[in-house]
Amino acid sequence: MTTLDELFVRLREATTPTEIENLQNGIWQIWLTTGDLLLDKHLEAGMRAMAAGNYTQAIADFTALIELQPAYAEGWNKRATAYYLRGEYRASLDDVRETLRREPRHFGALAGWANMLRAIADDRGTLRVLLRLEALCPHWPGLQSQLREVRDQLGE
Repeated sequence: MTTLDELFVRLREATTPTEIENLQNGIWQIWLTTGDLLLDKHLEAGMRAMAAGNYTQAIADFTALIELQPAYAEGWNKRATAYYLRGEYRASLDDVRETLRREPRHFGALAGWANMLRAIADDRGTLRVLLRLEALCPHWPGLQSQLREVRDQLGE
């Protein structure tokens, strides 16, 4: 079985969109595995609620998951996404930070954070986060153009 660390090494070296997507999917499979039936129940319920647009219920399910297993990074990331979709950006950013404390390589959290920073025109912060993403996967589709746009905004 391929480990998370091995997948991240390969992601850093990946150059084609298909290869990057396949590696990301492998990483997501690991991240979405809690190893506990009760935690899986909360994760699945929250994901169903979020997909249905019921962000309040999703946040409740992900909060229950976080309370049961605060070290599980994906619980924080999923709740960050639900908060974001509900328009609660500060709460979303707080949960992104918690996600990254637990899994600093979480490209989903980094990409979401960069999007939120761009939305509030924090170009310096956006650049910092995009550079972290670039360290994980320099050939991430669209990343280099985003970096150019932000650097142009900053006059760099």
